[in-house]
Amino acid sequence: MKKIVTLAFALSATCLWLTPTNTVQAAANGEELFKQRCSACHANGGNIINPQKALSKANREANKITTVEAIIDKMRNPGPGMSKFDANFLPDSEAKVIAEYILKTF
Repeated sequence: MKKIVTLAFALSATCLWLTPTNTVQAAANGEELFKQRCSACHANGGNIINPQKALSKANREANKITTVEAIIDKMRNPGPGMSKFDANFLPDSEAKVIAEYILKTF
């Protein structure tokens, strides 16, 4: 009996380890991820810390942030006033979906 319980626990732990919580589901929805991770400072594409660095196309172009890769780089290596979103906090798959949402929306 003890072996069965141990095996069941090991299998459950492995399944949880292989399937990050909500990552697959959340990755499908850039808007929802943006709301969860970014909207506190970037509500409606704005910027409560530095309005010149809002997410509008004009502001992104002025700051040379025009690609998915550039947005992700800014998430990973922000300037003053922005929290760092490293890969441990925001997986690459989620960062990419957020960046695509930003490009498409603002």
